[in-house]
Formats: sequence, structure tokens, C-alpha cells
Amino acid sequence: MNYLIVGLGNIGDEYARTRHNVGFRVVDALAEEGKVAFEDRRYGFVATLKVKNQTLILLKPSTYMNLSGNAVRYWMKEKNIPLERLLVVVDDLALPFGKLRLKPGGSEAGHNGLKHITSVLGTQQYARLRFGIGSDFQRGGQIDYVLGEFGEEELRQMDERVKLAGEAVKTFCLAGLSVAMNQYNNK
Repeated sequence: MNYLIVGLGNIGDEYARTRHNVGFRVVDALAEEGKVAFEDRRYGFVATLKVKNQTLILLKPSTYMNLSGNAVRYWMKEKNIPLERLLVVVDDLALPFGKLRLKPGGSEAGHNGLKHITSVLGTQQYARLRFGIGSDFQRGGQIDYVLGEFGEEELRQMDERVKLAGEAVKTFCLAGLSVAMNQYNNK
């Protein structure tokens, strides 16, 4: 079966190491581990990864964050992916750095990428893997914070946390959302 795994982020070197691009980091790590390369395709960079008997279509939208839904809709249609086999990997200010939370749907919590996906798909009922980026910023400093780079301590833990997120993605595809939630939420 095909699964669409969407890592949210912004394209361009100026965004590559920002907190907002942690979704890109997770799908990049999956591709690297599986020794598959991304290709520049319509609406994004796409790689196909086989994990046991499942096919993971890894997508990094090239539409910028605020228009991510266009890429998601296109690739769901292109690869005939039903809503229940979509997983969006996204940064989350409400979680401490590196904490993971899988959810079957819910609010966008002010995240513009999720807002656009919800708007385009017409539903909030799609799975997301939230990756905590913390919220260590002054009032009014949210944009600078999410578009800022991780600190030294966070970077020391990054590979381990991103690898864990990748394991959560694979478990979602192999065993389902409930099993993945039980194994990885709040880890």
C-alpha cells in the first residue's frame, strides 16, 4: 500500500536549519536511511521508500508553508492515497523540544501549513506527527523563533529525536495510527 508522508517546511537555504523545517528534517532522515534520493517534481521534492510491504511517498512541498495543501492534494490524487494513509510531520510550539505526538486530526494550533492543508482537504481528520520545538520566546517573538535556528543543546539531541520520529512514521505505516500513538506519544 502507498502512504503519503509529508514533511512540512520552507524551501531555500535560508530556511534549511530553522525550527519550522523540522518536518523536512524527518523525511530527509528517512530518505537517507533508506538510501533513496528526492527528485524535484510537481509541487515538491518526492522520494519513494519501501518499508517491508509498504511504499512511503516522502514529500517536501516546494510551495512554501502557507500553500502546503496544494502539494498534499496533488500527490494524494496522483498516487491515489486515501486520507487515512496521509501523515503530516510538523513542528509544534506547544511541545518541549523533541517530544513527539501523533494525532488522528484536530486543530491546526495556529500552524499555517496545517491551516492550508485543512482548507484544501476540507477536513481536519488527517494524521499528524507533531515534533516539539519548544516555545522559548518573548511575547510577539513567535515568527522569529520558528524561523530561527535550533540551539546547541537541541542540535546535540537532534539526530536521536529525528530518528525516533522516523520510527514513529514507519510504525504508522506498518502497524497503524493507534499502535504508533501508544508507542511514541510523549517519548
